[in-house]
Amino acid sequence: MLQYYDPNKADPSKDYGTPASLSEKLVTLEIDGVETCVPEGTSVMRAAALVDINIPKLCATDNLEAYGSCRLCAVQIEGRRGTPASCTTPAEQGMKIWTQNEKLAKLRRNIMELYISDHPLDCLTCPANGDCELQDMAGAVGLREVRYGFEGENHLDAPKDTSNPYFTFDASKCIVCSRCVRACEEVQGTFALTIDGRGFDSKVAAGQNESFLDSECVSCGACVQACPTATLSENSIIDLGQPEHSVVTTCAYCGVGCSFRAEMKGDQLVRMVPDKGGDANHGHSCVKGRFAFGYATHNDRIKTPMIRDSIDQPWKEVGWEEAISFAASRLKSIQAEHGRESIGGITSSRCTNEETYLVQKLIRAAFGNNNTDTCARVCHSPTGYGLKQTLGESAGTQTFDSIMKSDCVLVIGANPTDAHPVFGSMMRRRLREGASLIVADPREIDLLKTPHLGDSAHLPLRPGSNVAMVNALSHVVITEGLEDTDFIAKRCESDAYAKWRAFISEPRNSPEAVEEITGVSATAVREAARTFAKAPNSAIYYGLGVTEHSQGSTMVMGIANLALATGNIGRDGVGVNPLRGQNNVQGSCDMGSFPHELPGYQHVSDPIARGRFEAAWGVSLDDEPGLRIPNMFDAAIAGQFRALYVQGEDIAQSDPNTQHVEAALKALDCLIVQDIFLNETAKFAHVLLPGSSFLEKNGTFTNAERRINRVRKVMPAVAGKEDWEVTVDLANALGYPMSYNHPSEIMDEIASLAPSFAGVSYEKLDKHGSLQWPCNDQFPDGSPIMHMESFPMPEGKGHFAITEFVPTTERANRKFPLLLTTGRILSQYNVGAQTRRTDNQAWHDEDILELHPHDAEERGISDGDWLGITSRAGHTVLRARVSVRMQPGVVYTTFHHPGSGANVITTNNSDWATNCPEYKVTAVQVEKVSQPSEWQKDFVANHHRQNKFLAEASAVAASDE
Repeated sequence: MLQYYDPNKADPSKDYGTPASLSEKLVTLEIDGVETCVPEGTSVMRAAALVDINIPKLCATDNLEAYGSCRLCAVQIEGRRGTPASCTTPAEQGMKIWTQNEKLAKLRRNIMELYISDHPLDCLTCPANGDCELQDMAGAVGLREVRYGFEGENHLDAPKDTSNPYFTFDASKCIVCSRCVRACEEVQGTFALTIDGRGFDSKVAAGQNESFLDSECVSCGACVQACPTATLSENSIIDLGQPEHSVVTTCAYCGVGCSFRAEMKGDQLVRMVPDKGGDANHGHSCVKGRFAFGYATHNDRIKTPMIRDSIDQPWKEVGWEEAISFAASRLKSIQAEHGRESIGGITSSRCTNEETYLVQKLIRAAFGNNNTDTCARVCHSPTGYGLKQTLGESAGTQTFDSIMKSDCVLVIGANPTDAHPVFGSMMRRRLREGASLIVADPREIDLLKTPHLGDSAHLPLRPGSNVAMVNALSHVVITEGLEDTDFIAKRCESDAYAKWRAFISEPRNSPEAVEEITGVSATAVREAARTFAKAPNSAIYYGLGVTEHSQGSTMVMGIANLALATGNIGRDGVGVNPLRGQNNVQGSCDMGSFPHELPGYQHVSDPIARGRFEAAWGVSLDDEPGLRIPNMFDAAIAGQFRALYVQGEDIAQSDPNTQHVEAALKALDCLIVQDIFLNETAKFAHVLLPGSSFLEKNGTFTNAERRINRVRKVMPAVAGKEDWEVTVDLANALGYPMSYNHPSEIMDEIASLAPSFAGVSYEKLDKHGSLQWPCNDQFPDGSPIMHMESFPMPEGKGHFAITEFVPTTERANRKFPLLLTTGRILSQYNVGAQTRRTDNQAWHDEDILELHPHDAEERGISDGDWLGITSRAGHTVLRARVSVRMQPGVVYTTFHHPGSGANVITTNNSDWATNCPEYKVTAVQVEKVSQPSEWQKDFVANHHRQNKFLAEASAVAASDE
């Protein structure tokens, strides 16, 4: 019976040996008497595996290109001499293949015997015992004895490399199959591993024969996952042994939304293995998702609710009921005294969609106001505004896989290899295949150092000049006749285009006119614009270097203008793609966390939309937008805003002008913090409610490509409640009834009220693996690519917006001659509360200040010096790193460590439309110093005091037991 290949039925848990062929042409062949039909270009090994004929293999795995070195997969083919490797032999029409006979069996046993002759025979004590491909293949080929002893030269005494905190390299067990080397090249794109030496002396080497920790290895785990032996073993496997079951869930770090198999022993997490069936990551991972999960069981976890009357008092550990009652009583009394608008809440971009939805519902229905906001306010709120104005929807247009069809990639204000590393690896793969790269960024980011990178350009623009740059790019497109006239005529508003065309064509928007503003040569800008406009498929990817400016919203609209003008919307390989920073920042926006929007981006002033929610929730809702986060801080200092409920966010560390934020938090009569640690915000709290990590809950996250992924509980919540249950309890204590038995019921409610989620359910998510919204009657299986035929705008047309460049008021001068910009680093995540409690500290245990050698020489600064950094907002001290990645006049730091005070020096400047802070432009002066800043001294003192209060509460509770 002829068996046809169905790509939709491939088992993601099975290794088919070689990658799938994308050819639409089919060929028919016979394997061991079984006739099958597969796409042309499919390897014989994969064709056999698809009909459950499993050919032995060692060097082959289906996420790497075929290599053909181990020879274990040899087969016989009618009409051909010898025994070719099935992994490197493509299936052809009419082929007749045998995978099993005595000749092949003897050959395979001889090959395996040679491998085992130089391999430790310690299977019973080996950490890979039970999960070792070498062991499995020895059994599969029937090897029962080894004729060659260990008397001759061997590698059994090769030393172990234990430098990496997460895995061990045991060279004595290496069979030099090159899978780790190829995984580092093909999957990760770092090229940190090589095969050193030749013949018998061949060995895997990291960097220039360095340790793994000292090499360019980024600890993504691709090599560990690819290794067929115990040569590369997770230390957790060495310590805990092999797991016994697994649960597929979604990573809770960045906005890529990687799927993982949480491999367990009972309730103990042994390791996280990237799931090959994950639609966002396809089996790849980064150091955070793969290894940095230890924070979930860290001793610092808050496990018991706590309350206190004043932030200068020790905590008191109490039960859930007392803590909820205390919080509700405080909120009620404050509203009774100061009015309905005197309290509010902040939702989390790290919690699930369901939990975020409930928090904004709590605020609107139980608090009775719209004083709800989220961390997207300080990162991607300009994306929501800018894309809504131009494309009609507050989200990116593509799927991540779309990058593989791009011919030109424009990256603006983003650092994918650090902030979105799994997608960064996919991007690097496409660049190695020949796509052009244009990077607009003040720094020379690592993407520009991609090995085997082809055509690339770096536009090192000055901080604050984004809009001038994008206008100049569009000016070249229009004035040189590079626009897509057919797309514009069919898909865009003609009047708006005519006005924009006249504006953008003005000489003041030319590359020559803005050269002095951007600091980038007009020639470079013109060449970049031509490259982008002339490529068949050009895509734009941007990050916080676009949005965190005073003109963040204007810049997002400028990006959309450029994409519309060149017709790069609505198909594979193109699009406008915001790279979201946190795991569920897209979802927090989708769920109605902003003060002006209900779930699904429905404005609170819309009586029809508001009426649906009022009917479902059984209350009357306010039709006026509430307070944004900066408004809450100002109102708190003014005495008008008195209580705040914060779930899963650390605003005291993440928001700008830290001293202003601290003053606001100190002014509150009641601060309720729900989190997994005593974070910086919780140190100002009156109620501390234990949160639950992503491993302790069910729900969904929505990633940067609008992909809704399931989050599945793998262990009990350490404090006994999932976050959504705490919100339900608080609502009920406030007198607003909430009742849910499972997060799936919350999602059903979301689907009934948010049009873009209308077709989403846990049943459908479990069936498809993931869904990209909009998912509704029109798109029942979701929408990988947006705006394919029309835009959700009047008349279905894209809108060109006028993007006038307005210089920021935050400028360098004689007193503050340098411009500070901030960003992230690979090993740490956001405020660092999670990653600082893992071995990721080995790579980045403090925030440092990068500056150009010219600026360092002028000030007599050397690497490692302590530097005082002073801005108009404050002063802090960081260690120096002299770096040619910087341009003269620009300095850079991260914000992962609270004691660094990075946001002490950022100002209150913000985007004109959304109040997104201008983190990326702060005028500063830098000088050598010998001691911490006054703020840092106060921080250390308060840190010790608050941790002492925490310890005292635990001691009292223990003595009462």
